[in-house]
Amino acid sequence: MSNRNALPPLGLPGLDSAWSRWVTAVDSQGVQRTWHVLDTAATDSGGPIRHIGTLLCVHGNPTWSYLWRHLLARFERADAPPWRVVAVDHLDMGFSERTGTVRGLAQRIDDLTTVTDALGLTGPVVTVGHDWGGSISLGWALRHRDQLRGVVLTNTAVHQPSGSPAPTLIRLARLPGVLPAVTVRTPTFLQATLALANPWLPEPVREGYSAPYRTVDRRAAIGGFVADIPLSPDHPSWPALQEVAQGLHTLAETPTLLLWGPRDPVFGEVHLRDLRNRLPHAQLHRFEGAGHLLAEDADVAGAVAQWLVDLDRRPADPIATPEPAAPWRPLWAALAERAEDRSVALVELANNGRQVSWSLLWQRIREIGAGLSASGVRRGDRVALLVPPGADLTAAVYACLRIGAVIVVADPGLGLAGMNRALRSADPSYLVAIGRGLVVARALRWPGRRFGAGPGAAVLGALTLGRLARLGAGVRELPAMPDPDDDAAVLFTSGSTGPAKGVVYTHRQLAAMRDALFELGVNADAGIVAAFAPFALFGPALGAPSAIPDMRVTAPRTLTATALAEATAAVDASAVFASPAALRNVVDTRDALDDRQRTALEGVTLLLSAGAPVPAVLLTQTRALMPKAQPHTPYGMTEVLPVTDITLDEIVDTEPGDGVCVGRPLPGVQVAIAALDPTGTPSEQPGCAPGLTGEILVRAGHAKDRYDALWLTERDSSRNPGWHRTGDVGYLDPDGRLWVQGRLAHILVTSDGVLSPVGIEQQVESLPQIARAAVVGVGPPGVAQVVVIAETLPGARRARLASRELADAVRTAAAPPVAAVLVVPSLPTDIRHNSKIDRTRLRRWAERVLAGGRVSGL
Repeated sequence: MSNRNALPPLGLPGLDSAWSRWVTAVDSQGVQRTWHVLDTAATDSGGPIRHIGTLLCVHGNPTWSYLWRHLLARFERADAPPWRVVAVDHLDMGFSERTGTVRGLAQRIDDLTTVTDALGLTGPVVTVGHDWGGSISLGWALRHRDQLRGVVLTNTAVHQPSGSPAPTLIRLARLPGVLPAVTVRTPTFLQATLALANPWLPEPVREGYSAPYRTVDRRAAIGGFVADIPLSPDHPSWPALQEVAQGLHTLAETPTLLLWGPRDPVFGEVHLRDLRNRLPHAQLHRFEGAGHLLAEDADVAGAVAQWLVDLDRRPADPIATPEPAAPWRPLWAALAERAEDRSVALVELANNGRQVSWSLLWQRIREIGAGLSASGVRRGDRVALLVPPGADLTAAVYACLRIGAVIVVADPGLGLAGMNRALRSADPSYLVAIGRGLVVARALRWPGRRFGAGPGAAVLGALTLGRLARLGAGVRELPAMPDPDDDAAVLFTSGSTGPAKGVVYTHRQLAAMRDALFELGVNADAGIVAAFAPFALFGPALGAPSAIPDMRVTAPRTLTATALAEATAAVDASAVFASPAALRNVVDTRDALDDRQRTALEGVTLLLSAGAPVPAVLLTQTRALMPKAQPHTPYGMTEVLPVTDITLDEIVDTEPGDGVCVGRPLPGVQVAIAALDPTGTPSEQPGCAPGLTGEILVRAGHAKDRYDALWLTERDSSRNPGWHRTGDVGYLDPDGRLWVQGRLAHILVTSDGVLSPVGIEQQVESLPQIARAAVVGVGPPGVAQVVVIAETLPGARRARLASRELADAVRTAAAPPVAAVLVVPSLPTDIRHNSKIDRTRLRRWAERVLAGGRVSGL
């Protein structure tokens, strides 16, 4: 039966009825069958064929080709790459013929071949698969290598790794007596799958997915697909799946894109890891917050379109032989050079002032490195480190780097949810944690074999750093050093502008970052106080004795003036590294200092504060405690630190401008600007003309290598070869100084033009009644209204609309028209630095309040 009368009903959201067509052909069993296909070629006007290839889209269970409607629509746009899109409904699924037969994996692959032969597809073809359609599409790809141009996979699997349970949804559906009840007799399995979408699918879209499966007889294959998943070697489809899985290595030269929704209870990290091991050349993008129905949760169509643009782009003309790279001095070089030095290298003030000498620290690094190697850690393996700054973390970091393991640093400043996302994204093979971290890792099932640090770890049964050191004691030769361009670290951003991103650095780039820090004036012969997390790791690399104050480094506001003074005295420090939030609390607690502590602080000659803009008044107040110090506030980010530098004296001497002046680029750093158009979109080609406002681009030897598992993000940030697009907005003044005006995501596009928030905030903060302000745009782009949200002096006890007097004062101070002024007890900031204002959260709250919602709930 061909069911030619069973076409998709008209009016399904996003589905063009003109795409539908029938394909009738004789299948591999010699029976004539009819498939329903969605095909963008069906809407061609009859003019010259412009397609250079075909996207062959294969759905899984219990969906149908409706899953790919966004992809079809995207490739009908005038600006789309010239590729045809074909999406096939499997037999007995969607609106294809109901055959009444049981069709296993091998038959499904045969069926897909029958359809493509009938359509006359000769290549090039890019397969696009989801769910069980991933294995079917890969089976087709392996049989048609001569036609194959590329492979795209979304939330699928070709193997159930040993030791891991099958997906819960599948296991439950396959319980005895359950399978027909939930998959065929009722639409339970279909409804449960649709419920996996995030956000929840609109009812018309749910109806669209349900349209082919209204009756029991039309749902038979839903149960058949579930039953066909081979979970053991005795299953009839096991050989076919094994053939697909074991054949993937032959696609090593085939461009491959993995698009993944991490919130998927069907295909989890274990399946993604397996795919990455089989397809190590694949580009990967994880859409945080997305789940199993990825094509509904994220812009899969846009990602595929961009990937095809890169695929079609001809290689650039050969470039002249590059200059030889500068000699590489490993990050641990200063430690190795002081292997016989018994003077103090590190002091932990939070641990009863424990002191560790250079010789003992290097010995410990070698022993732990040898112990890790003996325990199976190999070059390129990722090792997550959940250990507070101190001797244990320092030894573990440099031990990993020395043997070529890749450190993963996701500090508790991300919050538990942020750390969970980060570690699942980085997917480490090993994890080193203190006792509390091991408990959380077990509870949240974080990946990686566990090693322990600190006394509580041994109780939990983990092999501790101490035992690793004993295991490595006496080992004379460590593994060969890594190459300078091997991966060295995955460092996570603060998450202040969205989910934290993993930033990959090579050994050469980490060493260049160390060298850039010397340009800030760090004296390797004098001690430093590392009250800012990044410098707690870089202190030993700089060759300077380091003190870690008695504070939670991941909670900067816990640094007190007395704790800073004691750390300064411990190593006779001449340099202090601290975040703005830490300095604010130091100033607030300065009255607790005694004469000895004040004397210690008076010996500081260099003060560095970074992580967020630092008000000049705060630097001035801090210098009152350190009168010999010249405060510096470098600008940078996890992706490239530092970029520019400016001193307090330069800040004071600089005339006011539109934004925050962050100084001139450091030696070896280049800065350019991609001008904003009237819609707030940065241009593709950057320039350096003074006064040009736009996105800030940076080129430096210590810029990141790439974003981890974020192909789309990396593609966007590096689309100007050699440059990193920062996402910050600013301009260069005639003296070559950089001014930062905010984030690109926070730009306001109003009827008066494009506005940046920071300059307006500075105008508002000039009022004596305002402690701190944030500016957001409420309303659609082009007609957004300026809204000011402020902390006041004295502070407000609850969020509310500002008084008429305060609102009038704000409107007078601000240059653009201000639609509304709101007052809050405190502005929300990022967890790591306690300084970066969360303007995105404030904008959503302001929109709700000004639409008549409750003022509370920020």
